[in-house]
Amino acid sequence: MNNIIPETELILNPNGSVYHLKLLPEVVADNIIIVGDQGRVEMVSRNFDSVDFKIQNREFITHAGTYKGKRVMALSSGIGTDNIDILVNELDAAVNVDLKTRTIKEQKKSLNIIRIGTSGALQKDIPVDNYVVSTHGLGFDGLMNYYLDLPSVNDNEISEAFIKQTNWNKNLPYPYAIKGSEILINKIGFDLIKGITATAPGFYGPQGRKLRLTPWVEDFNQQLTDFKYKEHRITNFEMETSALYGLGKLLGHNTCTVCAIIANRVAKQYSKDYHPAVERLIQLVLDRLVG
Repeated sequence: MNNIIPETELILNPNGSVYHLKLLPEVVADNIIIVGDQGRVEMVSRNFDSVDFKIQNREFITHAGTYKGKRVMALSSGIGTDNIDILVNELDAAVNVDLKTRTIKEQKKSLNIIRIGTSGALQKDIPVDNYVVSTHGLGFDGLMNYYLDLPSVNDNEISEAFIKQTNWNKNLPYPYAIKGSEILINKIGFDLIKGITATAPGFYGPQGRKLRLTPWVEDFNQQLTDFKYKEHRITNFEMETSALYGLGKLLGHNTCTVCAIIANRVAKQYSKDYHPAVERLIQLVLDRLVG
């Protein structure tokens, strides 16, 4: 059996780095903070004690260095689960595939990947400029449905309860629910608000926003707010967590999302200036990640 990954499946740059991220294995840190906004990479890395590596390709910017004696990395994903698909698969390839022989390593490495994001709350009691850590990613994006092993990591009870309570439209992708890393969630978000984070494949219609076009389900946000399953409720809406949790779980990496709440969709409130809250969140995550 030929175990060599073809060039068309794992595309490498002339220097042997993974295609989109342009990273070589020796650069990749065990502790990685990902952000959607490219501008936030520098917001993270300016807290490092030192920065010894920088690279950019398209929306993917990477800064690596040390913080309190430990190697850390900040990396931007851009917006959406499609970008997370690229980011997580290429990070994994960099550490778990021998890029010279194009063969999968026998000894696998597990990375800590923490997403720091901004998000809209779906519960009235979650104030703006507060923080939410995602226990699960509930994906409406469809990305993980393309992976054969999704059923092995999906929380079927949450998915089925959601389908039943919302009378989910069968023309829309199957809403998968993936649990984040308990180790990271407890380490970073032990005293933060916890809940399911809904991940949408768009910012407008898929998140119930109406400008000139009408969303298919006009009361979608209310359905999300009303959803309850055992101790679980949906706390917030964003565009990356479901894929991060799904791919991380399948590939054996620890994943966690912590979001600054910049809007409350129920109370119709928006932060007057969310940047200080994001700055504080970056410091909190760095300290707890390496602590």
